[in-house]
Amino acid sequence: MNDVAIISVARTPITGRSRALSGYGAETLAGNTLRALREMSGISPDAVVLGNCTGPGGNLGRMSALAAGFGTDCVGWGLDAQCGSGMLAVMQAVQHVACTGQIVAAGGTESASTAPVRSINGEAFERAPFAPEGFPDPDMIEAADHLAAQRGISRARQDEFAVRSHALTLSSAEFVGEELISLRHPESGNSIIDDGPRKLTPHTTSRFSPVRTEPRATVTPVSAARISDGAAAVLLRPESQASGPRWIIRGSAMTGGDPALPGILPVSAIRGALKASGMGLERLAAVEIVEAFAAQTLAVADDLGLAVGGHIDPRVNAWGGALALGHPWGASGAVALVRLAHRLRREGPGAVGVAACAIGGGMGTAMMLEYVE
Repeated sequence: MNDVAIISVARTPITGRSRALSGYGAETLAGNTLRALREMSGISPDAVVLGNCTGPGGNLGRMSALAAGFGTDCVGWGLDAQCGSGMLAVMQAVQHVACTGQIVAAGGTESASTAPVRSINGEAFERAPFAPEGFPDPDMIEAADHLAAQRGISRARQDEFAVRSHALTLSSAEFVGEELISLRHPESGNSIIDDGPRKLTPHTTSRFSPVRTEPRATVTPVSAARISDGAAAVLLRPESQASGPRWIIRGSAMTGGDPALPGILPVSAIRGALKASGMGLERLAAVEIVEAFAAQTLAVADDLGLAVGGHIDPRVNAWGGALALGHPWGASGAVALVRLAHRLRREGPGAVGVAACAIGGGMGTAMMLEYVE
């Protein structure tokens, strides 16, 4: 199949559930992001592919394409792969572009604030099952606690990583701001910005108790990403038709493993993407791992050799991550790709990087990009 290039990227600000973006539905968040892609590139896509976890259904891909003003001839569809939804949507779009030669916008959107209450026989439930009866199906915080215990990742190390995420996000504010589209609060008219990053210290983090009461629990509200609202998307076309600054897809992978420990699956996904590209870790200028939990991100870095002596490789999440920004589930994989794209652009032509995320139910996904001009 033909090479595919990303020609523009964008994301909304990310805000906590019931905060500044709570007046925007999932399709409106995505519609604004898609519209920004067209304004950047001057190109309307032929199709839209969107990932989402908790929305109302009704085909958010098509709804968002219409909300963006792309016209009734622009088709759209959606998919759900939990936290990997946004990245898997881009992977699916790559295949569509390669097979059809069309221009496709893809990414993810999540409005935890407006997600409908779901129920079975009138009884509300917090989340859908990630695995059927007979398989382990832990809550994600429970899974992160178990992974931390299995890998010997201490509470102190998790707290230290959370402090790092916030500090890097704040110190990279100028770069991070380049990712954002402009959105205003529907009532006040004030500009909306990322509302999660703050100054943390070891003293601050030590004040938080673990979320779970189990004796070995170590995950706290600081070392777990906030539930959030947000959207992110990219615009893709055949590399043969692209010019100017862009990002070529060099490899991707989606892998499966133990549903009890989904947090470690980005390891096999990154290795799969590297194998597909024919490159090694030493070739990477940037690594983006969705920070759903500090324990999960640290375990992945440890297994890949990206944490030596407890110190994280500076290529990993150099501008911070979801621990500071928040975790809009269905969008986070696409947020990681947008972040990766901007980091590679600052590295210059020829820079290669990978973005990856863990998926509830025991899967992982990863995608490699190369920046060219």
